Amino acid sequence: MKRLKSHHGVICRLPKKPLGYFGWPSIARSEDNTLIVASSGLRALHVCPWGKTVLHISKDNGKSWTDSIVVNDTPIDDRDAGIISLGGERLLISWFTSDTREYNPHTWELNLKPWQYGIHDKILKEINSWTDDRVYKYLGSWIRVSENGQEWDKPIRVPVTAPHGPIRLSDGNLLYFGKSVSSGKAYHTDLKYGKIISANSKDNGRTWNIIGELPIPKGTAFESFHEPHIVELTSGKIIGIIRYQHSGSMKKHDDFSLFQTESYDGGETWSTARPTGVYGSPPHLLKHSSGAIICVYGYRRKPYGERAMLSYDEGITWKSNYIIRDDAPDSDLGYPASVELEDGSIFTIYYQKYAKGENCSLLWSRWKLP
Repeated sequence: MKRLKSHHGVICRLPKKPLGYFGWPSIARSEDNTLIVASSGLRALHVCPWGKTVLHISKDNGKSWTDSIVVNDTPIDDRDAGIISLGGERLLISWFTSDTREYNPHTWELNLKPWQYGIHDKILKEINSWTDDRVYKYLGSWIRVSENGQEWDKPIRVPVTAPHGPIRLSDGNLLYFGKSVSSGKAYHTDLKYGKIISANSKDNGRTWNIIGELPIPKGTAFESFHEPHIVELTSGKIIGIIRYQHSGSMKKHDDFSLFQTESYDGGETWSTARPTGVYGSPPHLLKHSSGAIICVYGYRRKPYGERAMLSYDEGITWKSNYIIRDDAPDSDLGYPASVELEDGSIFTIYYQKYAKGENCSLLWSRWKLP
């Protein structure tokens, strides 16, 4: 382990607001160096019916941020917000929706804080008002595109979901590598047991075609692989890193660890997923101007926090467990994502509690390659 020289800051912190929980963020950097963070925010809990897709924007490399800007609020829970730049002022956000009725809301009362008095009854009232028709209309994985970063086109259903959404390839097309997902009632089965697939779009997300599928090793199951992210290298090689976790009797590999795959044909075929031996998840990949490949991930063992692994040979080997920070009060954290700033430093955002007992906040760390 090696501690990176980094300093930290806050994007949004609502420590004792009844709907002040933020989670699962992503970040994009536009051509004019604006930083845009998307998250599922203004929630009550890790699982609740009120998640919204929220943006926070910085014009000064993360020193200051706007208040929460709600850009998406369906009648059910909007989770995991991805965001990428499409060039100029154009942006794409991604997210998936969840049927909160699937979970046991009676256990959530144990996680409520004193300042959330009465929230539990409101949660029950909300989800008890949902009908199947209402839920299935919005259930699935989605994207929206903005031409100017302010006004957003209508939501578009997509056949795949991953926390940080698709990537933009060097040819301008989009590639989405994630869990296969359907709409409506079939969504429940696909999200839990679906394969990891790849889909591309040649029209900035308006239409999508499934083009590939991840092979998994013997002794594992599809329900063990989740929340991947990919990066395209200068050579055209695409690296994918995937969250692995135990499922049922399938416990051959380390739980909550990272697996790797590669594609050399634009995402149509992938190498069989293999363990990296690195604990932590889920991943986010960044190609640095130096040629280094940076993968950041959450670390949910003590000391809790955010970590990175680095490759200087296109993902053939990795140096892992670089500590970005390890001062989180508990394991409700992670989903880090990074961009490179003009000076070559790395700006990584994530969610975790700023202090013990608070709501989860959106935080950042700025650091340089060792």
